[in-house]
Amino acid sequence: MEGLPNLPPHLQGEFMKQMENMQMKDSLRLYNNLVSKCFTSCVTSFRSKSLDKYETTCVENCAARYIAMTQRVGLRFAEGQALQQKRAAEALGR
Repeated sequence: MEGLPNLPPHLQGEFMKQMENMQMKDSLRLYNNLVSKCFTSCVTSFRSKSLDKYETTCVENCAARYIAMTQRVGLRFAEGQALQQKRAAEALGR
């Protein structure tokens, strides 16, 4: 977002709205994927209105693993981006 100050003020607001919209969609996609994956993996019986003890534990563990994996992937992506920016800056400095 280095170039944001170079945009005219009306475009800065529009850009920020687009970014917020994208972040909201990503959050919803993450949540929907988590629910779908964990429900499919853990819920095996529809004989009761509530989850049994195994299903509850499975969903909790699945959600924790999914969130941890997502955070790790995000961290690795950020590290890769930082490395690319560093390389680009070094290439410009030569």
